[in-house]
Amino acid sequence: MKLLVAVVQDKDSNRLSNALVEANFQATRLASTGGFLKAGSTTFLIGVEDEQVDEVKKVIQENCKTREQLVAPVSPMGGNADSYVPYPVEVQVGGATVFQLNVEEFEKY
Repeated sequence: MKLLVAVVQDKDSNRLSNALVEANFQATRLASTGGFLKAGSTTFLIGVEDEQVDEVKKVIQENCKTREQLVAPVSPMGGNADSYVPYPVEVQVGGATVFQLNVEEFEKY
């Protein structure tokens, strides 16, 4: 048995949740916050049998797409704010980060 931990952008979380239900996979959703952009994200905990891992990863990949987003950089700490002109920077957001863990024991009560 495996535990997949998938961190996805909030914009993709409802679509992924619906797709997992349609494919008969149970998941636990946790609200989380990304460190880089301080943006909302959702962490899914998905327990599956070893032979189902590829199918779940495919569902995640199909429903969590990367996209470009403009963000304003944070002003430098301790620097002269008068000479600092924040130009928006285009960064890639979205997609999913998936961790795969071995499960030694599973019990459901």
